[in-house]
Amino acid sequence: MTFSLPKPLLPLLLLGLLPGPAALAQKKRPVPTAATASPADIEQRINALLGQMTLEEKVGQLNQYSGREVTGPASDRKSTLLSSIRAGQVGSMLNVKGVRDTHEIQAVALESRLHIPLLFSLDVIHGYQTTFPIPLGEAASWDLDAIRLGARVAAREAAASGIHWTFAPMVDVGRDPRWGRVMEGAGEDPYLGSQIARARVLGFQGEKLGGTDAIMACAKHFAAYGAAIAGRDYNAVDISEQQLWETYLPPFRAAAEAGVATFMNSFNTLNGIPATGNAYLQRDILKGQWQYPGFVVSDWGSIGEMTNWGYAADKADAAQKAITAGSDMDMESDAYHKSLAQLVQAGKVNISLVDDAVRRILRKKFELGLFDDPYRFSDAKREQQVLADPQNRAAARQMARKSLVLLKNESATLPLAKTLRRVAVIGPLAKAKRDLNGSWAVDTDTTRITSLYDGLRQRAGKATELLYARGCALSGDSRAGFEQAVATAKNADLIVLAVGEAWDMSGEAKSRTDIHLPGVQEELFKALKATGKPVVAVVFGGRPLIFDAVSEQADAILYAWWPGSEGGTALADVLYGDYNPAGKLPITFPRSVGQLPMAYNQQYSTGRPVTKPGETRYKSAYIDSPNTPRYAFGYGLSYTTFTYSDLKISRAAMTSGEAVQVSFTLTNTGKLAGEEVAQLYLRDPVASIARPLKELKDFRKVSLKPGESKTVTFTLDKSKLAFYNSKLEWAAEPGKFNILVGSASDAIRLEGTLELLP
Repeated sequence: MTFSLPKPLLPLLLLGLLPGPAALAQKKRPVPTAATASPADIEQRINALLGQMTLEEKVGQLNQYSGREVTGPASDRKSTLLSSIRAGQVGSMLNVKGVRDTHEIQAVALESRLHIPLLFSLDVIHGYQTTFPIPLGEAASWDLDAIRLGARVAAREAAASGIHWTFAPMVDVGRDPRWGRVMEGAGEDPYLGSQIARARVLGFQGEKLGGTDAIMACAKHFAAYGAAIAGRDYNAVDISEQQLWETYLPPFRAAAEAGVATFMNSFNTLNGIPATGNAYLQRDILKGQWQYPGFVVSDWGSIGEMTNWGYAADKADAAQKAITAGSDMDMESDAYHKSLAQLVQAGKVNISLVDDAVRRILRKKFELGLFDDPYRFSDAKREQQVLADPQNRAAARQMARKSLVLLKNESATLPLAKTLRRVAVIGPLAKAKRDLNGSWAVDTDTTRITSLYDGLRQRAGKATELLYARGCALSGDSRAGFEQAVATAKNADLIVLAVGEAWDMSGEAKSRTDIHLPGVQEELFKALKATGKPVVAVVFGGRPLIFDAVSEQADAILYAWWPGSEGGTALADVLYGDYNPAGKLPITFPRSVGQLPMAYNQQYSTGRPVTKPGETRYKSAYIDSPNTPRYAFGYGLSYTTFTYSDLKISRAAMTSGEAVQVSFTLTNTGKLAGEEVAQLYLRDPVASIARPLKELKDFRKVSLKPGESKTVTFTLDKSKLAFYNSKLEWAAEPGKFNILVGSASDAIRLEGTLELLP
């Protein structure tokens, strides 16, 4: 692996706006001690510094600007940005990366009167130089240790490149795959999402802030962004308080309890009030009930956008409402810079609100050790060593393997037989590289990305000939490549068809009304299937897609998400059986867009339930489609088989102060070693408010050799029986509960009952 320093994002030295290397060296400070200082010492230093700051300097700490135009509309401050930094009017920069650039711009900040260092932030969503699978793909692993390691590797690389802070993890519960940002989260379930939120926070930050191999995490988007109406980005959200607390807040609470350094508010309104100006979310819940000590940053321009919502008259009004509601840092809207000091001077904003926001931001700078050595994250030697570490790619390969979900495998088509002489690798994504890194990829150097074709080529060996044809483009209606693809397929023993979305078809501002395979890709599949050759479909995407013909007719289907830098290698590992797939879906795959949203835990019995297939007259059912999804939450196959048996519940009834063990025997009944994600669901059949048909309460990922059995045990206590009632009280109501254990939300293998006594 070769390494080269990234090109400067701002040609500051050329403009004569930065000191040269000699001056920078003079500003170098000793190795820090503040990163290990006690909280009391840090608070004392914050008090001393705050006492020296003017109102304008305080407001300066609340402003964040971008060094380049990547994640939102362009700022009009580019020409004056350096002078603003030098004047102490900027507290943080985003989209500045690399030791050279962060060192140079930090030097400008240290020319300010009080020498307060900048925070450098970046959207390190699923990797820095080494790109891991998209977060939704990682969630499909149901492997918390692997997810934590992925965040850890990303943090090490980013921290070695001068970054202090990432805008991740996104912990929004996403129930509607029309919303492109489902790719950034952990799917539709609040319990699974909470466990993954904690793992990612601990991965990014380590056990404590201050190490140069870790960065600050940011829980986003607070709150309920995943419930945007019709899956349309930046749209309104209108949900009940009970749904807010039960479904959308738990992953944020888990992130806060894991010590996440920052929160980011969301673009949506929540029941009519923009989240950025929502005091209920930020003051009452986050900083009030949860006693959250970190700070809140707006999303890009979201303070100023409150005027577009019609919630603020102008930017000054928006600034007043945002700071009052609890938004501490203004990302790119320039509202605080232009208006906040005047609002304080006019008596419209209490200075205590500004002081509180500044304290929260300074606290993180002290905890990172930046006041002792502002350049401690900008070490060129460490940058080169960390980015060249081969263990990073090894971790990405392992994570990509774990993320893959086997959706279908008729007649044991997979793993690929070693006797295959010719394999046709066909499809618009067969040789794709950039697409495998997906949306929100920091590094897009295709020389560091392994395609599916390249992965298969490296693994197949000399005995197998790989044939290739593109067949069609990802979008458009041209069928010009069909003839060559069919001819190629006829000369092969088996077809590996690579279809799906391009990297920029899912992500922020990528909402879609039609989530079918784009273009004529399914037509290409039908043409290839007509040859009579077995077809293994590898489907890439950032969200659940609809692929009817492929689902019904392919011999095998492997859902690859966007698997990252090592995606092609990992796919070859799984296709050839070097790794037995164990991924499970963290989000429901619908049969049609008309079913959306259809998360498993949104399903209720209703007053007229469908109790028998086909008996749908005057029932809660569609007349043109089954109610069931194409692939359910928790679903995923293996190359081996598992049986569940001998369910035991340690007691038939429990009081609110007791706990019950639910155990069963899991056996690998196949011929290959494999992993199974055993899932525990619960149903409260009679309650003060109608409850879902099932809710995930726990899971275990168990590794078993052929013929091996293990006892799997879950613990149920009052907290897992509780829910938010109509009065928003967290309570477990006495009564009987159904205990459901299975391999997926629609594949319950064992059932029992438990009674909670009064």
